[in-house]
Amino acid sequence: MEYVIEMLNITKKFGEFRANDNITLQLGKGEIHALLGENGAGKSTLMNVLFGLYQPEDGEIRVNGKKVNISNPNVANDLGIGMVHQHFMLVENLTVTENIILGSEPKKMGVVNIKDAAKKVAEISKLYGLNVDPYEKIEDISVGMQQRVEILKTLYRGANILIFDEPTASLTPQEIQELITIMKKLITEGKSIILITHKLQEIMDVSDRVTVIRKGQGVGTVVTSETNPEELATLMVGRQVTFKTEKGPANPTNEVLSVTDLVVTDNRGIERVKGLNLSIRRGEIVGLAGIDGNGQTELIEAIAGLRKVKSGKITINSKDITGMSPREITQSGLGHIPQDRHKHGLVLNFSVGYNAALQEYYHEPFSKNGIMNYGVISENANNIIEEYDVRTQGEWELARALSGGNQQKLIIGREVSRDPDLLIAALPTRGLDVGAIEFIHKRLIEQRDNGKAVFLISFELDEVMNVSDRIAVIHDGQIVDTVIPAETNEQELGLLMAGHAIKGKDALKEGVDRDVK
Repeated sequence: MEYVIEMLNITKKFGEFRANDNITLQLGKGEIHALLGENGAGKSTLMNVLFGLYQPEDGEIRVNGKKVNISNPNVANDLGIGMVHQHFMLVENLTVTENIILGSEPKKMGVVNIKDAAKKVAEISKLYGLNVDPYEKIEDISVGMQQRVEILKTLYRGANILIFDEPTASLTPQEIQELITIMKKLITEGKSIILITHKLQEIMDVSDRVTVIRKGQGVGTVVTSETNPEELATLMVGRQVTFKTEKGPANPTNEVLSVTDLVVTDNRGIERVKGLNLSIRRGEIVGLAGIDGNGQTELIEAIAGLRKVKSGKITINSKDITGMSPREITQSGLGHIPQDRHKHGLVLNFSVGYNAALQEYYHEPFSKNGIMNYGVISENANNIIEEYDVRTQGEWELARALSGGNQQKLIIGREVSRDPDLLIAALPTRGLDVGAIEFIHKRLIEQRDNGKAVFLISFELDEVMNVSDRIAVIHDGQIVDTVIPAETNEQELGLLMAGHAIKGKDALKEGVDRDVK
């Protein structure tokens, strides 16, 4: 096989910690090569070495057979290497074209030539089937479209080797399929791709070979067509992983969350939640299934106090929390694992310890009379680090330095350890490896079995089906049906999510209007 990239015996250390320990990865020309490993195994670090963001202590890199020194990302770009980062590097109030040319602006007589740049962007977009409007502002387009802008940015700069770091972590199922189509199109046009992902089925669907790393060391490289998800999971975590969530029957009791005739608008004043009704009881997990953009975000933010309610009522344990501040709602018994871990889950420039105490820092035992108790903060953080396997160099490391999956585990550990009466888990396993997903699912079921109410929001239908006791389907801002997982299937859920009422079944919740208006 002809290799376009060879990373040979790469070692990267942070102090005494070996993030990459003698790892070898070889990318063939015209290949989609998956890089698989647990959260914190060193995948992103290895790719940051290839992209010039980090310098290795040992090993060498060859591009098209020639040894190179990639001292910074500009050198990587010159060598035809582009990287699509997990957390996008985009300026929200600039247009698509302005973001793409940022740092390499084409000029005519000293003036930036936006028109010519936009024309080139449109041509590249059409060639690769990206369908991006060059003049749209980033803040006005979907997450999936923003990712296409990141891909366009690398192609605009002439990349032939593309690194995708967890590209599907924030995408809907439809956007994931569209991205897979785009990646295959890129390969037919002569590109080569390194794909970092935790999603084993995606690896099986799209990759040619897989390199597995575990705790910073290479485990081996396998041909995708000669392996299976179970074998890959075992290679990744070093043990057998259960894909089917084991749980006993639910024993729901009294109501914890009640949402009545709720109306919520988005930032532009458009109604996204339209007279929605929902009830969750102690001892059950209610999953919310729906196509992204049907009011899920506005609903969650309204319950958590992050968005104003236009009309309607929300109660927790019969207490009206409508219009209360986030802190007051938290004190009323809410735990919240947010959709966006950076915007609402963490303060990235705070330490792991401070982030672990974000919900509790203002009262004893974390502080007294405004003075922080650092011993308690440290002990609390270390308990979460150990119990949730947060891969970090210590409780005083900045949250920014953690991998995306370990940031997620930190948030989940913080919220679950508070033992709330109602836990909102919005995309709780986004960016997590299969071992961590198994662990988190068990924790959600433990909360249920301890008499708590759990509200699970996920775009992964298999997750909703496996973990939930009841599934509420949302379409156009309303709950259109509530179903039992054992009595439905993904096809029926898909129809409901698309707004098609299923006739001939009893409604499972009083007051739910089953027909889509």
